Amino acid sequence: MIKHEFSRFIIVGVFNTVFGYSIYALFIWIGFNYIWASFFATIIGVLFNFQTIGRLVFKRHNNRLIFRFFLVYGIVFLIGISIIWVLKNTGLNDYTAGLIAIFPNAIISFLLNKFYVYRRIN
Repeated sequence: MIKHEFSRFIIVGVFNTVFGYSIYALFIWIGFNYIWASFFATIIGVLFNFQTIGRLVFKRHNNRLIFRFFLVYGIVFLIGISIIWVLKNTGLNDYTAGLIAIFPNAIISFLLNKFYVYRRIN
């Protein structure tokens, strides 16, 4: 079951990532610094991702789970800006650092969503 969920998570995640990174890049292009760009992209992305991940990946749609989902994405946000900060200090630009941060964030996000937000209680 985890294998199928992870496969769906990756497929949906690619779509969600393109959406989220586009929002991040738009805010960088407008002139926001990476923290604010990440913040706004996270807020917009969380609302979008809650629908796609809940319905398409974990086959659950319960609006009461949004609070847990926001908590998970708050954690992912903090980890993400930490990764971007470290990468920027190695000389990478905001765009590249944000792109690289996607990969560890995806793994952390899957695990927290699977075992915290959408866990099945038997």
